[in-house]
Formats: sequence, structure tokens, C-alpha cells
Amino acid sequence: MTGDTSVGASRKPAAGVVGGTVAAAAEEPSAELPGDVRPVLLLPPVLSGRLSPARSTAVAARTGIALGVGITILFVTGLISHLIQHPPDWFWWPAHPVWLYRVTQGVHVTVGVMMIPLLLVKLWSVYPRFFAKPSVRRALPEALERASVAVLLGAVLFQIVTGLFNTAQFYPWKFFFTTTHHAMAYVAFGAVVVHLAVKLPVVRQALSRPVSEPEEAPRAGVSRRAVLAAAGLGAVVAGLAVAGQSAPFLRWVSLLAPRSGQGPQGVPINRTAAAAAVTETARSPHYALSVKVGGRERSFSRADLEALPQYDSVLPIACVEGWSATGHWSGVRLRDLLAQVGEYGGGDVRFVSLETTGIYGSSVLPHTHVVDASTLIALRLGGEDLALDHGYPCRLIAPNRPGVLQTKWLKSIEELS
Repeated sequence: MTGDTSVGASRKPAAGVVGGTVAAAAEEPSAELPGDVRPVLLLPPVLSGRLSPARSTAVAARTGIALGVGITILFVTGLISHLIQHPPDWFWWPAHPVWLYRVTQGVHVTVGVMMIPLLLVKLWSVYPRFFAKPSVRRALPEALERASVAVLLGAVLFQIVTGLFNTAQFYPWKFFFTTTHHAMAYVAFGAVVVHLAVKLPVVRQALSRPVSEPEEAPRAGVSRRAVLAAAGLGAVVAGLAVAGQSAPFLRWVSLLAPRSGQGPQGVPINRTAAAAAVTETARSPHYALSVKVGGRERSFSRADLEALPQYDSVLPIACVEGWSATGHWSGVRLRDLLAQVGEYGGGDVRFVSLETTGIYGSSVLPHTHVVDASTLIALRLGGEDLALDHGYPCRLIAPNRPGVLQTKWLKSIEELS
């Protein structure tokens, strides 16, 4: 979202500038307005006062670059999260470092929130351009440019709004957030690339001179440096307001973080046992975990699982909403449990939950994670039996995975051929 979209008065008063108010067109194009855009402002009366000197190519270009960098980070980290949840055959994601997904998704949500003040300042700096009367000679190019800007603005706003709603787990729409948000990411990123390509000469010109250098006759009002400083400070404050949900040492300043680290046994949850409708089946004395591997099948009661060698793993739960928390888990190593049944052939392993009403009632774990020593069928958290909301009687906990794929209330485990 970079480029020169500033509109202002020329260095000397022109026809139509009366009493310091832009009222009509100048007789000639302003030397300060690239692209042969004449300073004809079709603004509503309430907006047609003296334009601030801070509305300039200097502000537009610099905030646009910051937005471009942020959107690139969001695109890359969002793509990583999508590929982990919906992996194609060629995709590979490591089990270590165990905190990698925690970082990438935490950055994704935090940077997304930081984009809000930058976007507002960018729009403030360029909105008069939207009301500039297009020249007849450049009618088609300007129409195409404005259409591309409309696509860019719409896609970015859609991503920010839906992303914010997702962090709060509020879905007032009927489409599936994950796939729709992923698809619109390509639209937003592509629109940024096109916009940058079109405006690159203007951006270079704007960046070649100091931000304090006047582009037109000095006017009273807030300076460009002040606007850029406010934009940067606003982005930092917005980021700190939510970063604590994934960086525990910042929780004391993250007043807007949806997850504060509180929850059963000190770890937050997204879905309770009651919401998953598993309260009775999970507590049933007849509960048994079915395990199929190497063409053989065996059932394990909770007592059977407790009788097997127990191991500890310190692993984070990291969710797509951006929050994460470290847990001290203990239970049976997955690779040991499979060996109790049959010979593991090296394939992916499917986990199915007792839950039958959610969209994440099952998950598939790739070979890399299956054989990792830190992957557990967890029975305890923080030295205590799993709380019902954390997946009692047992759950999957594997390193470097989204929380939605750490299947709770396990019903069956099966090696896929």
C-alpha cells in the first residue's frame, strides 16, 4: 500500500483557493501532483478545509513500506500455519525446535494487530486523493488504479477484521474462517505487489529526500515527523496489547490479549468437555483407547496406560488465535504405545476423539512427530491427572504443532497405510 496519493495546494495560490480553502480547480496542474492529477477535490464540505501538510508522499510512502513489510510477514506466517493444518504431499514440518510454531503464529497475530494503526495513518494521509477529479487524458489508467486500490483496501480490511474476530473466537459469518482467510491472503498480498510495482518510481522519489523537507508552501498543522512517530508508536502499543498471549513476560502489559495464560491447570483452553459433549463418555468406567498398528489392534484402559513406562515433556500449546502456554506433560511415549501393539511401519498416524460435534475431532500426525521422544499420549498436566477440559482420560501432545491438532479425549489411534 505504498505510493504517492497526496493532494495539496501548489507552491503559489491558484484559482479556486480562497481564504486557505481548496474550493475548485487550479487552471494548471500542480507540479507537486504526479500522474497529471489536477487538484480538483470533490470532498464533502465537512472535509474540504485546509489540507494538513502531513498528507504527503513522505508519509504515504513510509507508512506504505511498513504496511508492505507487515503484510509480507503475515502472508508467510499465515501460509505456514495453513500448510501445517492442511499439508500437501510435498510439505514437511519439523518437530524441533518445539517452540517454532508458537513463535510464527504469535508473530502472525501480533503483527496483524500492529497493522491497524499503520493502516489508519496511511488512509488518513491519502484519502483526499480518492476525491480528486480524474483528468480526461488519463481516465482509463486512473480508473484501473483506483479499482486496484479498492481491491487492495478491501482485502486488507477483510483480513484484519476476520483475523481479529478469530482471536476472540467470534464468528458472525457462515463461511469457514481458515480456508477463506487463507484464500484472501493471496488476494491481499498480490494486490500489494501490484500496487508497489505501479508506485515504485513515486516511492523512490519520496524516500530520496528527508521527511522534513517541504513539498509545498509551509502551512500550519501537525508535522510529518509527528505523524510518522505517532504511527510507529501506535503500532508498538497495539502489538504490546496482545503480544503477552504468546510471550508470557509481556502479559502484564497485554491488556487486550484474549488469552492471559489462565485456565484449568494453568493452561488456557478453547473448547470445554461440555461444549464437545464428551463429559459422560470421557468419565465412563468402560472407557478404552483403541490402537491399531501393523495390522494388529489392542484396547487400553486408563489403568493400562498408567501401567506403561511414563515420561515427561515440557511442550507448549500454541493455537491459531495467537495464544500459547507451556505445559509440563507426562504420559506414555507414542512410539512406545505403538510398539505394544505391533511393528510401526513408518506411516502417518490418525487420532480420533470421543468428540463427534466439532470440526477438529481428528488429526493426522506425520512420521517425524510420531517417532519423536517428546510426543506423548498425555495422562497428566503439571503433576496432576488431566482435567476433563484438557482431554481426560488421555490426549495427544506433540512438539511444534497447532493446538487444534493436539487431539483431546482420545478414542482411537491408527497407523495409516
